[in-house]
Amino acid sequence: MPGTLQGNNVEAQGDTAADDQTLSLPKWNQPRINAYRFLTTILCFIIMGMNDASVGALLPYIGEYYNVSYTVISLVFLAPFVGYVLAALSNNLIHHYMGQRGVAILGPLTRLIGYVPLCLHPPFAALPPIMLFPGFGNGIEDSAWNAWIGNMESANELLGFIHGGYGLGATIAPLIATAMVTKANLPWYTFYYLMVGMASLELCLTTTTFWRATRTAYRQQHAVVNGGVRTTTRMAMKHPITWIVALFLLGYVGAEVSLGGWIVSFMLRVRDAEPFQAGLTVTFFWLGLTMGRLILGFVTGRVGEKLAITFYLLISIALHLMYWLIPNFIASSVFVALEGFFIGPFFPAAIVAATKLLPSDYHVSAIGFAAAFGGGGAAVFPFAVGAIAETKGVEVLQPIVLAIFLFISLMWFALPGGMRRGGLERARDTNENVGHQVAMGYRWLKQRSDRKQVTEIDQSAS
Repeated sequence: MPGTLQGNNVEAQGDTAADDQTLSLPKWNQPRINAYRFLTTILCFIIMGMNDASVGALLPYIGEYYNVSYTVISLVFLAPFVGYVLAALSNNLIHHYMGQRGVAILGPLTRLIGYVPLCLHPPFAALPPIMLFPGFGNGIEDSAWNAWIGNMESANELLGFIHGGYGLGATIAPLIATAMVTKANLPWYTFYYLMVGMASLELCLTTTTFWRATRTAYRQQHAVVNGGVRTTTRMAMKHPITWIVALFLLGYVGAEVSLGGWIVSFMLRVRDAEPFQAGLTVTFFWLGLTMGRLILGFVTGRVGEKLAITFYLLISIALHLMYWLIPNFIASSVFVALEGFFIGPFFPAAIVAATKLLPSDYHVSAIGFAAAFGGGGAAVFPFAVGAIAETKGVEVLQPIVLAIFLFISLMWFALPGGMRRGGLERARDTNENVGHQVAMGYRWLKQRSDRKQVTEIDQSAS
């Protein structure tokens, strides 16, 4: 993997094109069809959020229905990861051979392929393979719409809205699912009747709005940008920024969905909450995340992505420690809601950072791969929590999430550009090394340590 932002001639051509495009970035409402498409993508993310958050709320009841252990029930988190990996690898091909229309059709269609069997509550052994299909649908939409909107004017704010849609879906789904099970005494699988209806509506709307977004339109647009040279996923994967953003998103999404997926179990077993109260807590978490994406998106773009997310990370770590160490149900509910608020902008900001650091012809391939690969964190880390919780208890959620926060902090600091606004663009223009700030920090600490040792030697000698 290269250690700098320098690349081949194709990358250099992309940098020049990116400079030209900053003067005329596409807008969400021009042409008018873009406005309808943008609103449709918000619906896509609402359903995506409902899909991810409902699993955590239903987890105790699925486990009780099938009488399976933590480790076994956690397979419903792991299975979608396979779908996300397939989405990461196929996203660029779908765009090249089917255009955005292909994503608009395949996304909701593969969700339906998963939701319909879930309504029939099959044997537990069938659940993990079934969950692969919604994972693939989420993955291709997540990657495609992030890459499309991330390259628009006012990307921070627009991404905040679509990811706010995700948060909205994640807010209402646990509330609906918990109420259906605990108040209406319905079995867990009846929630997926609602998901079938939502995915059917999505299929109609996305097919209509993106029908003219064909492969021909996609190829013509990108032939102008990169001189007719097709940028492949393999080429994008050779760029270090792709992997740093992908690993950051993998950790972030893993922490987000681990919290959202296991809060109910944690509150029930560790904080001794009532079932409906535990369901409300996860609703507060997702509501906080939604508000953070909508509100802080406007702050992040004005302060600068690097500095803003660094600040949010520090606050999130402090709130997580309080959520973990203060054994009070009400306090835990408040802290986890605030934690959701401050981690909300992480995903949109990472996408914007990638668009500013990468050549424009890499955006669909690199951001698509990073978003889909990162989305796999929604499967891997919640599964790990469940597997470890089998022997150590659900309390392991807190140290695992804390370790993830520390890891993504390192990934964020590794991005070039410094903490000043406009630093990402300057880093791209000057080919600043990846990890430049981390190296500078290490050298500064080493110099201070060396000076301290010299001072101690001088004092002992005198």
